[in-house]
Amino acid sequence: MAMFRLQGSKVLAVEMAGDAVKAKNGSMVAYDGQMAFKKLSGGGEGLRGMVTRRLTGEQMTVMEVRGHGTCWFADRASEINLVTLQGDKLYVEASNLLATDAGLRTGTTFTGLRGASQGNGLFTTTVEGHGQAAITSDGPAVVLRVTPQYPLSVDPGAYVAHQGSLRQSFQSGVTFRTFLGEGGGEAFQIRFEGDGLVYVQPSERNTIAGDV
Repeated sequence: MAMFRLQGSKVLAVEMAGDAVKAKNGSMVAYDGQMAFKKLSGGGEGLRGMVTRRLTGEQMTVMEVRGHGTCWFADRASEINLVTLQGDKLYVEASNLLATDAGLRTGTTFTGLRGASQGNGLFTTTVEGHGQAAITSDGPAVVLRVTPQYPLSVDPGAYVAHQGSLRQSFQSGVTFRTFLGEGGGEAFQIRFEGDGLVYVQPSERNTIAGDV
């Protein structure tokens, strides 16, 4: 199995001995040894994943890297976080998924509706199996624990990923910025209940929900 390690906080080094990894296309910044690169279709496995991404605009181009040596990956100087999976499933925004062990299964799952009036669906990339995944964040990610006693509400623009036995729902709400009169607040929040971890970033991406 390929060995993942961070070199600083913004570069991922992957050591391979005939192994393979899947990574965001164009994220390779250097390598030594002998490496072969192959572009993969979709970004999820199977026709369903490809169709879902086209419908939601979540298309992500992925490449497979295989060989002997070390390959370094980065994505626009984003912070990189390593997640170890032991048969469990990671839910992550497609734009925040940098690389995974080739043995991990990737796909797309429907996570709910933005609202009955709009009827717009939300889809999330899934990573499942045994191995490591590298996810990115705009600034150092914060990992928040959710317990049955303490559910968590997250601004969708700050959400990066989650794992564990969590139930995800969407609730109408406003952000602190709305109270300040700045406008542009998110029309909904993501609520997590159960037992697990949620990764959030200290910066908000633009989301469709902010204009709904």
